[in-house]
Amino acid sequence: MTLAETLAAAETAAPVESLDVVARMLKERLGAASVSFLITDFTGGSVVRLGAAGSVETDEPAHRIALHGTLYDDVIRTQQPGKEDRGDGSLVRVVAPATNRGDAIGLLELFLPAPPDAEVMREIGETAHALAYIVIANRAFTDVYQWGRRTVPLSLAAEIQHRLLPTSLACEAAQFAVAGALEPADHVGGDTFDYVIDRDTVQLSVTDAMGHDVGAALLATLLVGALRRARRAGADLAEQAREADQAVREHGLRGYVTGQLLRISLNDGKTEFINAGHPWPLRMRDGAVREIRPRVDMPFGLSIPHSYRVQSLDLRPGDRLVMLTDGMLERNADSLDLSSLIVRTRALHPREAARTLIAAVVDANGGHLQDDATVMCLDWHGVDHSRRDADTGADLADASAASGTTAER
Repeated sequence: MTLAETLAAAETAAPVESLDVVARMLKERLGAASVSFLITDFTGGSVVRLGAAGSVETDEPAHRIALHGTLYDDVIRTQQPGKEDRGDGSLVRVVAPATNRGDAIGLLELFLPAPPDAEVMREIGETAHALAYIVIANRAFTDVYQWGRRTVPLSLAAEIQHRLLPTSLACEAAQFAVAGALEPADHVGGDTFDYVIDRDTVQLSVTDAMGHDVGAALLATLLVGALRRARRAGADLAEQAREADQAVREHGLRGYVTGQLLRISLNDGKTEFINAGHPWPLRMRDGAVREIRPRVDMPFGLSIPHSYRVQSLDLRPGDRLVMLTDGMLERNADSLDLSSLIVRTRALHPREAARTLIAAVVDANGGHLQDDATVMCLDWHGVDHSRRDADTGADLADASAASGTTAER
């Protein structure tokens, strides 16, 4: 079953039934006793089995399967298919990552009558990758995948927050890997993060709207909408900040928003950075973490006359940059050695590192945050590498051995 065959068969089915189409093809081709898709939840700490797509009951809570110490955890972390063979003649379990450009969407799980050889494992891996495309294509038309990601009911403010986030929480490219994570507080709803890749740049933002509950979420909506509108109109970073500031002043009901805007050229690595009253970012280089302290301008929305300075960040190939909100630093979180944790998670993909940092803050607060906690983790690879395998972990491809073929799908 080729990638093209899988996509062609699934695209003719209804959005929810496309998973059933893939399951039937695998059962017929490989003799699988059962096939299921497991989607990662918002926290990244568990998965939810959707089973046969048409059997999902969206009025019932999703059944959470914790990842820690499981084969699922190993597969998501390594981004390599794994198998479990007891050697007693029972069915062999195979799990493969459904990931696209670093966004770990979920897992494909099969139970086979016999241990698969290398060719079958390769085919399962390719099918899982195709499944990621199918989910991406179909999730705009159904709430099933959103249902699967909600192991805990969201407040209205949290629902608004999640709708403001980029569709994919992680992304791979030749020059970088980026991932974000957000954990809403019990009664706050103002944190957001965003990123976008243009032809020549990648732009990131982390923002924190002041206030509580739905009011903070609506203020965040106003700010993110203004930033996206300016960005999509081709405005430079300074103009994006100016228009966002104006929108909050005119429509934000005396509220304000702190934030950071970062723009990196994918051609020469030049950086542009604006800090609007926000906590300084952290940079890990050569095993050491230090706070980067560019000049701080006023938050968006204050009536005091002010402007925004476009500065540069010292960002070199091999650096990891962590942008965060003050929920990562306040209250009980101050007992957490964030710098040491960033060092300990350096070997992890930004996707896993961001989730680990968020989980540590949640644990430090006993599972109940008083302020939203948000983090974006950026690995900067530099502009000299034009070829990386961006399907899962973006392994660097040796250009001299590539024989003129691209490794990026």
